[in-house]
Amino acid sequence: MNENVKAFDEKMKKTCEHLNADLVTIRAGRANPHILDKLAVDYYGTPTPLQQVGNISVPEARMIQIAPWEKSMIKPIEKAILASDIGITPSNDGSVIRLVFPELTEERRKELVKDVKKKGEDAKVAVRNIRRDGNDAFKKLSKTGEISEDEIKDMEDELQKITDKYIKEVDAMVEDKSKEIMTV
Repeated sequence: MNENVKAFDEKMKKTCEHLNADLVTIRAGRANPHILDKLAVDYYGTPTPLQQVGNISVPEARMIQIAPWEKSMIKPIEKAILASDIGITPSNDGSVIRLVFPELTEERRKELVKDVKKKGEDAKVAVRNIRRDGNDAFKKLSKTGEISEDEIKDMEDELQKITDKYIKEVDAMVEDKSKEIMTV
């Protein structure tokens, strides 16, 4: 792969990784501990990832259990969950916090699928913008006379193939997540 094209390939790959990280946090009816990935808890005045202050487990399909390593962390963890956009009220028994996920309604599932498709479209737009930036960069190289027109054409073709590959990858991720959400 040409060095000039490789930089744009990396950017497209990062776009797909970002989309994947976004999709993992969307809850699909069953408990997924990854929805807590972006949650930070106030640990003695320092925002700390939830995974670093307690053990997160999924004892049942619709429940996440958080066992803090220090009992004093129960209140700050509950506070962080309530302040987040998860939309679930935590309950605790003094030693563990439980998040019980209600069954998603058909309407809510369709809303989530729309959201997933929008995120997918945004990712595709980002990939196409990277392709445009790449093609512009290649044209600048040809104007300075560093590279021949044939080499520019080859790089543009290579970049188009890479773009197509990442667009397919985005479509597959959106399709998989949509199926997961619609599965009751």
